[in-house]
Amino acid sequence: MDLTVTDVPSAKRFEVRDGDSLAGFAVYIPTDEMIVFTHTEVPASYEGKGVGGTLVRGALDDVRARGLAVLPLCPFVKGWIQRHPDYADLVYSAPGSRVTD
Repeated sequence: MDLTVTDVPSAKRFEVRDGDSLAGFAVYIPTDEMIVFTHTEVPASYEGKGVGGTLVRGALDDVRARGLAVLPLCPFVKGWIQRHPDYADLVYSAPGSRVTD
């Protein structure tokens, strides 16, 4: 597979493509200080092949490069971040609040 992750602002989602084929997407709501991830979808034909992980990593790397935080409402994105603590610093925390699991 030749996977590429791109932001598609007009659709408010990051897409992962295998060549010309859409292999998955992560829907988001943009704000001035963060990206709120609400839903991630990978077709059954791509499940179990690392496509979702590639999608989330690419999206989070893009968010980091923009200097924004993330609010992972999507269970897949939230679980991926929990398994990759080097991305935990991106998770939004309201000023004065404590993050707990």
